[in-house]
Amino acid sequence: MSVIEELIRLGNNGTISFGNYLLDSKKKVLDFEVKGDLYKVKTFREITKLEKNGKMILETVPGATIHNFNMTEKGTDFIVESGEDLQLTLELEPETEYKILIDNVNVGKIKTNMAGKVNFSIEMQQNVTKTVEIKKIG
Repeated sequence: MSVIEELIRLGNNGTISFGNYLLDSKKKVLDFEVKGDLYKVKTFREITKLEKNGKMILETVPGATIHNFNMTEKGTDFIVESGEDLQLTLELEPETEYKILIDNVNVGKIKTNMAGKVNFSIEMQQNVTKTVEIKKIG
């Protein structure tokens, strides 16, 4: 896979891909419309952040490229790529328990806080992607 040169794009399957962790300076795209929702992406080597209708959805530190990002009522799934280990923050449903799978391996359960935020880390390797699934329990 590769970075997203246009910073955000809509795939044929309805998912979005975004981010470019190779950039030395911050770039952003505002008001990228998908099905009536407005997305905003900020990205460079230190951080990648996605907002939907003014609300933070996903943030990685350092920066990353996210492929095939899909969010439903049952959770979210995507493919991530970065040159370094990542700290991810996702905003999901408040006070809800989720299981996290990385490359189809269950790495544990996590419960969102009152604001719906959840944080976790992923060990990354250069030129290797990881598949991430966060599934609501129950």
